Amino acid sequence: MRKRTRSKVTSKKASSTKLGPGEYLPDVAFQRVEDLPKPKLVKQRREAQSRPCPKCGRPAPRDKTFTRTLYDLGDLELGRPRTLQISSSQHYCTPCRKYFNTDLSDLAAPKCLYTRRVQSLAVRLVIEDGLPYRSASWHLWRDHRVFVPFATLQNWVEAGGKKGERPHGERLPGLGAGGLLRVYRGR
Repeated sequence: MRKRTRSKVTSKKASSTKLGPGEYLPDVAFQRVEDLPKPKLVKQRREAQSRPCPKCGRPAPRDKTFTRTLYDLGDLELGRPRTLQISSSQHYCTPCRKYFNTDLSDLAAPKCLYTRRVQSLAVRLVIEDGLPYRSASWHLWRDHRVFVPFATLQNWVEAGGKKGERPHGERLPGLGAGGLLRVYRGR
């Protein structure tokens, strides 16, 4: 009887040459909230001893400091979400009796939890790429490690990507008191 021997096949792999962004790693399906990656905290300070009052222009001293938390596009190398903690100052103008905060409008819209980068990317995914809201929400988490609920995406798209801005200047859209009374009397 003859013994069968296996021949050893050696293959040469390309050493240290990468094509594309890197090795593909499939996304891990998280079963528990505790398994989610911890966010990378980025701390910024936007505080000043005094700022000019927006109403009268006089210097207003700092009254308080606040910390605002914003969610930004994640760190792709580490696969972690990124959270910005911005400490800003609130000032009080004594002659005007007016409180005002440090301007953070370059980072995020007022009362918004997400940075403008997240907001513009999300609106672009839905409008330019034509993704449905749920798919765009999943795309933001999978590729950018930022979780945005699909209902929030829908609100941003319907508002044109702008939050907190009124379409008619200072007036709210609608009938108003006079229009409402005319409709009521017209019955």
